[in-house]
Amino acid sequence: MTTVSLRFDDEMKKQLDEMCNEMGMNLTTFFMIYAKKALRDRRIPFEVTAPLEPFYSDSNIEQLQKANKQVKNGQVVIKTMEELEAMECE
Repeated sequence: MTTVSLRFDDEMKKQLDEMCNEMGMNLTTFFMIYAKKALRDRRIPFEVTAPLEPFYSDSNIEQLQKANKQVKNGQVVIKTMEELEAMECE
């Protein structure tokens, strides 16, 4: 047998302990189940993904489309840099 040490945030460990206790197991059993499932399936037993670049998020694309529609409908006020700077001094 080999011993494996893991570092956890205190609150995360507390929550994981509580969840495991509610299921009638301890952390060792929890990780053994996880490891056996990963080895049996030859993959991580849940999907791991990286977040999309924020620029291409659904909410940002929606905002860009809304802004584009406003420009096409003439609902956008266009100012030059000089006009904006003059407004700042007012």
